[in-house]
Amino acid sequence: MMNDKENINDKNSALKVNKGIEQPPSINEKAANAFKRKKPVRLSLEEYLQGILSGNITILSKAITLIESSLQSDNELAQKIIEGCMPHSGKSIRIGITGVPGAGKSTFIEAFGKFLTGQQKKIAVLAVDPSSSISKGSLLGDKTRMETLAVDPLAFVRPSPAAGSLGGVAKKTREIIILCEAAGFEIILIETVGVGQSEIAVHSMVDFFLLLMIAGAGDELQGIKRGIIEMCDAMIINKADGDNILRAHGAKVQYENALHLFPQKPGGWLPRVLAVSSINRTGIDKVWDMILSYIEMMTENGFFRQKRDEQKTQRFYDAVNQALFDSFYNSEEVKKQLPEIEKLLQNKVLNSYQAAEALLRVYFKKG
Repeated sequence: MMNDKENINDKNSALKVNKGIEQPPSINEKAANAFKRKKPVRLSLEEYLQGILSGNITILSKAITLIESSLQSDNELAQKIIEGCMPHSGKSIRIGITGVPGAGKSTFIEAFGKFLTGQQKKIAVLAVDPSSSISKGSLLGDKTRMETLAVDPLAFVRPSPAAGSLGGVAKKTREIIILCEAAGFEIILIETVGVGQSEIAVHSMVDFFLLLMIAGAGDELQGIKRGIIEMCDAMIINKADGDNILRAHGAKVQYENALHLFPQKPGGWLPRVLAVSSINRTGIDKVWDMILSYIEMMTENGFFRQKRDEQKTQRFYDAVNQALFDSFYNSEEVKKQLPEIEKLLQNKVLNSYQAAEALLRVYFKKG
């Protein structure tokens, strides 16, 4: 009599278990590998420079990302890229554009940018986005605000979150200008978030400073205008269309009268006021003609070069300040002690000034 084992091995036995079809794995390894995040390929310095100087937008974007990086490992290569691009920079017209929220800055920039590309000008738009206090990322982004300009082959739109940068201006904006100029962009437009210190910072890095206003908004909405008017080279009354045309032209006259009360600018330029409609694209050509008149006048009297020299000095101080800022917060000792000092501050063991002094002592290793 056969035992159970023999019954199972017997091919004629009812207990014999036939080998089934091998089941495929539950995870497709090939597909999974395709979706794995690939480690970004680090280009060489020569590849970055050749790509930028040839106008390769993909490499330009990668270089800007590298420059914006807060990683210490990226800083050395980023600095060499900037130094390599500097001899090829400085030939563009740099225009700062600011205004109160709701003034239509992005709509104006798109209309103005499309006009310039229609003149076969290569333009770069550095749009400094408001930033989320939680994620530190851009809240708006170029794709939702400048849809037509963003896909124009003669335009390069680069939004950058303002979080974590001194003065509210995107970190490394000056360096990005250098890269864009080296890539062959003839006009650089810098849009600010329109709140406070960012205008002062942008004013120190551009040739022409444009302030956008709207009629009928009320002084309570335009509370920043008095300090900014002193810096602007021109004012644009935007949204001069539809039922708002009369109010816009009335505001134009009021601001023209107000500008006469301010001291004359060092270069002798008298700020002008224009009414435009960004939606209808009316008056946009006059804005460009005005800027060209300014550049011609400032070049002839030598003020243009003087202003560029002052910007170099400001870039030096900004670089020092940002380097100190980064060095402080990237310090391992500061990172280690910061949570403890914050806890002492929250528990009222230290006040704000004592907490700051304690952290500074850690950085400078004074005690």
